[in-house]
Amino acid sequence: MWKRLTLLWALARGDARRLWFALRHPAAPRWLKAGAALIVLYVLSPIDLVPDALPIVGVVDDLVLVPLAIRWLLDRLPPDLAAAVERRAGPRMRAR
Repeated sequence: MWKRLTLLWALARGDARRLWFALRHPAAPRWLKAGAALIVLYVLSPIDLVPDALPIVGVVDDLVLVPLAIRWLLDRLPPDLAAAVERRAGPRMRAR
């Protein structure tokens, strides 16, 4: 179980780093910046799909939705921007 959690953490951290590189790239589209801003607003917002007051489930929704949203944005990058991000961030670890 710990091995899987470690792998998931590495993937999420790598995707977050790739998103950061993509946002800083001069060719970053506006929709990418808007999507990243929405992710940040969701994380900071007191309104959640599942309230954080619920013991475990309230936090798990953030731990699942945020990495999925980041991956969704990265999968929709224009090919030239995706290639530039991959060169900058290094080879991508994929669990799929």
